[in-house]
Amino acid sequence: MEIGSGFVVYLILVNLISFILMGSDKKLAARNMHRIPEKVFFSLGLAGGGLGVFFGMKRFRHKTKHPKFYIGIPLIVFVEAAVFSYFF
Repeated sequence: MEIGSGFVVYLILVNLISFILMGSDKKLAARNMHRIPEKVFFSLGLAGGGLGVFFGMKRFRHKTKHPKFYIGIPLIVFVEAAVFSYFF
C-alpha cells in the first residue's frame, strides 16, 4: 500500500469514527448519561475527521446550536480542504 492510499484509508476511518461518535453522543444526551467530551470532537476534526463531525451534526441534529460547533467545525473543514488541496 502506498502512502497516498494509506492516507485516504485513514481519512475514511477517522471521518467514519467521528460520524458514529456524534450519533452516540446524541443518544447519550437523550438518555442523560455520561457524554463524550467536546474536545474529542474537535480533536477528531483537527485530525482529519472534520467532515464526519460536520455530517454527524447535520444528520443527528446534534450540537447545532453551539457556536463553537456551527462555526468551528465548518472552519476546520474549510482549512483542511485548503491545506489538502495545496499539498495534493
